[in-house]
Amino acid sequence: MNATKDRRLDRRGVLLGLGVAALAPAAWAAGASSVVTVLGDSITAGLGLPARDALPAQLQAALERLGVRALVRGAGVSGDTTGGGLARVDFSVASDTNVCVVALGGNDLLQGADPGLTKANLRRIIEKLKARRIRVVLAGVRAPTLIGAAYAREFTNLFPALARETGAILQPDFVTGVIGVPRLMQRDGLHPNAAGARIVAERLAPSVAAALRVG
Repeated sequence: MNATKDRRLDRRGVLLGLGVAALAPAAWAAGASSVVTVLGDSITAGLGLPARDALPAQLQAALERLGVRALVRGAGVSGDTTGGGLARVDFSVASDTNVCVVALGGNDLLQGADPGLTKANLRRIIEKLKARRIRVVLAGVRAPTLIGAAYAREFTNLFPALARETGAILQPDFVTGVIGVPRLMQRDGLHPNAAGARIVAERLAPSVAAALRVG
């Protein structure tokens, strides 16, 4: 979750997402009948990882282990905030998507954004997706209390509140226990390594599978 708006990193994130999309033929050949898009930031983009180890590919593999065949597309841009996700959701999430994982908010937290604004942006993203009949899994973010107990509580609580209000499926604290654990992080200390991405994917997979079964 890189808070720096570095265009070179943005470009790398987009290219990594396209690299995951290149796995499509194999997925369809294996009998995938559903499409999952992960709308997120550098963690979704797989910054620093080959496409096969990035979150989208790991999520596809985790779903397969649950007996769910789906094509998972990455729509992650490094440094993206909820505002950035809102600005591009219409063109970043293709029309054939059945379920969208909205994994945004980490960069809002790093930038000290107003939780009310973060919640409003996420609400609009969810509304746009639901209007297109795309089911939503909302990946929650837990804010550390060291940044201020009141702020952390408000930020953390916006995700379950929004899930209740919109009917999105909540996956709480989806990177808790990975971010900050050295053996699961890359050298930059900000992004999961392959092992960390696998844990995040395995955490998300049951919620994504449940959302797919709804349809």
